[in-house]
Amino acid sequence: MSEDKFRIRPFQAGDEIAANHVCMKTGDNGADGEPFFREDPDALGRIYVEPYLKFEPELALMLEDSGGVCGYALGALDSKAFFQRYEGEWRPQLVLGFPEPRGDSGDWTRIQQAYHLYHHPDYFCPEPYSQYPSHIHIDLLPRAQGKGFGRKMIEQILAELRKTSTPGVHLGMSVLNPTAYGFYCKLGFKELARDGQGDEEAIYLGMIFKNPDD
Repeated sequence: MSEDKFRIRPFQAGDEIAANHVCMKTGDNGADGEPFFREDPDALGRIYVEPYLKFEPELALMLEDSGGVCGYALGALDSKAFFQRYEGEWRPQLVLGFPEPRGDSGDWTRIQQAYHLYHHPDYFCPEPYSQYPSHIHIDLLPRAQGKGFGRKMIEQILAELRKTSTPGVHLGMSVLNPTAYGFYCKLGFKELARDGQGDEEAIYLGMIFKNPDD
């Protein structure tokens, strides 16, 4: 498919289902997560997509081709403020709707792991927070990868953030996705911190726009 059939556009009402699908299809640390989430395809999207579209739609970009939405880039201007809204306005419905999994966590399915995060969310922000308060994340389906759209979407959402008062931005990624690590480093992100252990370890990278004391 030629690149001229792809376009980056702002989020619009009705994109939620397609964006959740992208989240699921990239939900195995960038690989296809559908085999793990067939019983609840929106399990990850309720954490990583829907609250962003609800709380900060102005920082949501969609990548679309003739087959529909095939990628997104999402952001939050102030991560702590975003997580506060998530905690107060979003998470209560998740807790009520999806029971916390019991038993040995080593036996949990991927869906149960997601439900565990509903009850025990991860609000980690790398320090110094004052320099990297905003955060973003991006996912693209395979048919949209390797064409430069990931870079274009990140550059576009970073440009939107630079118009604000934020001094910088961070993102988190799995240690199991070295390709993404190299991609972000080429864009100018620098490693800030690591959190967790083993296959659950997350890497946080950041980029400074301007001196927060200016």
